[in-house]
Amino acid sequence: MFKMISEKQRPWIELGYQSFAYEGPQGLKVERLAHTLEKNKSSFYHFFADLEVFTHHLLRYHLTQADVIAEKEARCQTIDAFIEVLVTHKIDLLFNRQLRVHRENPDFQKVFCQTNEVTGAAISSVWPALIGLDQHHHLAQMVLKHSIENFYLQITDETLNRTWLQQYFDELLLLIREFKKTGQVPALDGTV
Repeated sequence: MFKMISEKQRPWIELGYQSFAYEGPQGLKVERLAHTLEKNKSSFYHFFADLEVFTHHLLRYHLTQADVIAEKEARCQTIDAFIEVLVTHKIDLLFNRQLRVHRENPDFQKVFCQTNEVTGAAISSVWPALIGLDQHHHLAQMVLKHSIENFYLQITDETLNRTWLQQYFDELLLLIREFKKTGQVPALDGTV
């Protein structure tokens, strides 16, 4: 799927990927990337021709990262293990968030959807057990769908850490416990 990048291209890809994750496409400035890497701008153009080609490399790299994340998610047996995957892949999640934010770009929208298909399929297989709804697969999938949307609306560089993620999942699990106890969807303040 993704042609291996050379060791000389790797620093450009890794820095560009991180810059995009934090700042979106506006973070991809050749001069700034070159300055940070202590390289000439001509080195960038030697490898990537232009910013559009470079961005396509970043998108393909992101798809390979989605495969890595999906493999790890499919092996999660606890919420703590799932949180560990999310923390480990913080930059990937922030990159995906930027794709979502800038989805008016058809390439970004396409890769965002492809990434979510790959990772969504992986987590779907273990999600019902992770959240205690293994007897209610349809409901578990609905919770997953809404949780993902809500997750991308809330994550930032500051919030995407173990403490915030633990609180996020604790609140989600509390809603599920209340639903299982009462058979009704609780309000956000905990009442039914």
